[in-house]
Amino acid sequence: MKFLSTRNPAIFLVALFAFTAAEVCYVQAAIAQQAQTPAAPSGTQDKSAPVPPPKVNPKEEADYKAFAAVSPSDTSKKIQLGQQFLQNYPGTRYQEAVGNQMVNAYYSKQDWDNFYSLSDKLIEKDPDDVDVLTVVGWVIPHLYNADDPNKDKKLSKAESYEKHAIELLTTIQKPANLTDAQFAEAKSQKLIEAHSGLGLTYFRQQDFENATKELRLATTDNPMPDATDLYVLGVSLQQSSHNPEAADVFNKCAQIPGVLQDRCKQSANDAKNAK
Repeated sequence: MKFLSTRNPAIFLVALFAFTAAEVCYVQAAIAQQAQTPAAPSGTQDKSAPVPPPKVNPKEEADYKAFAAVSPSDTSKKIQLGQQFLQNYPGTRYQEAVGNQMVNAYYSKQDWDNFYSLSDKLIEKDPDDVDVLTVVGWVIPHLYNADDPNKDKKLSKAESYEKHAIELLTTIQKPANLTDAQFAEAKSQKLIEAHSGLGLTYFRQQDFENATKELRLATTDNPMPDATDLYVLGVSLQQSSHNPEAADVFNKCAQIPGVLQDRCKQSANDAKNAK
């Protein structure tokens, strides 16, 4: 199992999502992943003997550094160099690191066909890739289409991905290249993302009890809760007739500048006056 690198909130995705209660325009800080150097593969030698380091291909190392140095905002170049690198170096030890960064680039470009295609390949090779599990499980319910004949299958996939990611994150070991503080912060943010995706998945399935549970985990003790998570949590609480708590959640949402601010203010008043 590989551990995530930290995500850079410099790239934003703007999309229109159809909720049960209303249509909402949502801005989510997204996922530009820093370069991560995976551990060298284990050999088949006697475990008591020292394992020799893998042979280094200077050209491969230079090309990987060039790929990793590309700004996440330059998605076209990131994708181009990533495709060339994987073609030139099949079986490279950087395959997962390059693939994960390309997934983020496709996400940023909203190139969903390639996003899902590459993600499926990465998960097939490594079913414990926390980064890919979490982001795919997050994207699926955000791009939900009620008219899609495969919507239930996709939501089930999102649910299983996020549940598995959460399981992995509970036992994940700190990588050597992160300090304790960096590891704690990265793990916390990844869990927030996973609970957010799982909560919205349950919301799409109209399972408001579990949606409430997961979105509370994504927003409680979170110094910068996501407005959409708060809005959907408020709606889920309303559906369960918890109007006073829903009003409090909508008021928190209304304090966050953005496209949901006015809607949350109105929803707070509606919940407060509900009988």
